Amino acid sequence: MNHISKGFLLICLSVFCACAKTDKLLDVSTAMENAASQYACMKSLLVERDRFPKTYNPYLDRLQTSASDWWCSGFYPGTLFYLYEATGKPELLEEAQRMLALLEKEQYNTETHDIGFMMYCSYGNAYRINPRPEYRDILIQSANSLITRFNPKVGCIKSHNRKPEEFVVIIDNMMNLELLFWATQATGDSTYHHIAVSHANTTLKNHFRPDNSLYHALNYNPETGAINHYISGQGCSEHSVWARGQAWGLYGYTMTYRFTKDSKYLNQAIKIAEFQLNHPNMPEDLIPYWDYDAPGIPNTLRDASAAAINASGLLELSQYVPDELSKQYRNSAESILQTLSSSQYTASSGTNGGFILKHSAGNIPAMTEIDVPLTYADYYYVEALKRYQSLSF
Repeated sequence: MNHISKGFLLICLSVFCACAKTDKLLDVSTAMENAASQYACMKSLLVERDRFPKTYNPYLDRLQTSASDWWCSGFYPGTLFYLYEATGKPELLEEAQRMLALLEKEQYNTETHDIGFMMYCSYGNAYRINPRPEYRDILIQSANSLITRFNPKVGCIKSHNRKPEEFVVIIDNMMNLELLFWATQATGDSTYHHIAVSHANTTLKNHFRPDNSLYHALNYNPETGAINHYISGQGCSEHSVWARGQAWGLYGYTMTYRFTKDSKYLNQAIKIAEFQLNHPNMPEDLIPYWDYDAPGIPNTLRDASAAAINASGLLELSQYVPDELSKQYRNSAESILQTLSSSQYTASSGTNGGFILKHSAGNIPAMTEIDVPLTYADYYYVEALKRYQSLSF
């Protein structure tokens, strides 16, 4: 607790009544059983056996799928592993392992920063449940592929592949650092850790505004490390506050603190949490609008995926802060999960293409994946349920 100043704590303890504890305890077992039933349904609907579920088109009553190199490919098997742990249903494990075989070649993919999402959410969970040497080797090779995208002049791992004079970094990339921190723990090679810390520090320096909101993307000069310009990305404008970006930041800096125990990352995670929970445009049920500055609030879309990421991040963050603040973060996460588990956001059995959650927002400026189910919303929702049940990581 000595990592946080008393003055800062007083600010942190002022979170408002939206964090009040819900009256009814969350029924995790029922939520997990419902989720497992949905993913068994999704498995039966996945007729393209060499493809990965991406979202669901209700008008065509058909899953939309991707190849293994899509950034979301690891979430389906990752969720299956979580649900297998929760329910013990062997068909979920069988399907998860089948999907791993389709993903295996991506360990050599150096064309994406999302290899952390793709491989750690899938093979990382597989290795945690059953530590096979081949899983470990695949994860280490995946980390080796990821660090090829690091530029020491910028101090970051490149996100998007653009012109040679451009070096785009998005806040989402914080999530991929978990693979690198794990790789140092697994091998004893500090190279991965140093690159992850450099990326976290550079992002901390450049991505945040004074109020602790985040720019989605920055374009750096790869030769000098100077910032060329800011990019609106998936937010409604360059200066707006994209909800899922805030959630990536909260989760990413909490996770970085877990591996480093450096108080600056803990303090930043708290600042992001406070910004969101106290934002005047945060709804009472804590399911954020897709952008905190979106036009048309309150008559605009919510984003269940941002809420699920926030719930999982807040539950971990609650383990690292003083008791009173810990209770408030746990209560906020419980409120989110209670709402996501309700019929408003949880699909009826056998509907929604087998996806668990409804009402996520993918990329609204690009007019893709608008008010649909998404694999990463399901993944972080199930992870949050698991964390809520155990409250230890």
